[in-house]
Amino acid sequence: MTSIDKQALCTQIRRDILRMVHAVQSGHPGGSLGCVEYFVSLYFDVLKQNESFEMQGHDEDVFYLSNGHISPVWYSTMARKGYFPVSELNTFRKLNTRLQGHPTTAEHLEGVRVASGSLGQGLSVACGTALSKKMNQDPNFVFVLMGDGELQEGQVWEAALFAAHHKINNLIATVDVNGQQIDGTVDSVLSLGDLKTKWESFGWKVILANGNNYDEISETLRRAKHVPNNEKPIIILMQTIMGKGVDFMENSHKWHGSPPSTEQLELALAQLPSELGDY
Repeated sequence: MTSIDKQALCTQIRRDILRMVHAVQSGHPGGSLGCVEYFVSLYFDVLKQNESFEMQGHDEDVFYLSNGHISPVWYSTMARKGYFPVSELNTFRKLNTRLQGHPTTAEHLEGVRVASGSLGQGLSVACGTALSKKMNQDPNFVFVLMGDGELQEGQVWEAALFAAHHKINNLIATVDVNGQQIDGTVDSVLSLGDLKTKWESFGWKVILANGNNYDEISETLRRAKHVPNNEKPIIILMQTIMGKGVDFMENSHKWHGSPPSTEQLELALAQLPSELGDY
């Protein structure tokens, strides 16, 4: 895909997200819209992926979504990449389908290796997978995405200590730093302080990036796989805008888990012209 194609893809995935949550009047559009560039760059530029999906992820890069409530952006990206038919996005959050609100493994959806959405657990899972790759002399990487509000969970910091202690340098974690969570701003709920200094003090290599600049986040993710003489796990602190792409949704925690009305959907889609076609 060319750069222009990928920008069009980002716009299309934002349309998919909005239409998915509107159709069932349920889901989490805000963080999903903010992380589109990350997912497109990860799946279309960065991840080494085998032709067919298998749970163990041998001889390929592995990705875990820890903040599983932003499943709409993940499902849309995987469908657009070819993991499953794009038409299946019509089944989002419906009973007895594979695209549940939080990703699960019971439905055997290609691309999903662990159930997620109980916040704070993804980094621990990623540590285990990355360490097993090192033990098996598999040279590939493990990626994990977390939300900034999720860092209020203590398990995250236990995993952070574990990764640094064991020098799990094939682990590339990313935090979506949008400053919003379901009850308000992160600072008003439980301030995280200086995240860069905090992660460095835990023994991680910290990289800062603008997650809504496609070229920047794509280059950052690629560069993270090629840090010379690195013996530390890597954390990317990725600044994003919740609700990115829809002016009345941007920077508001109210859209963390609220679907748009039909009128709001029409206003939002008008800001996101489709070049690739809706499902």
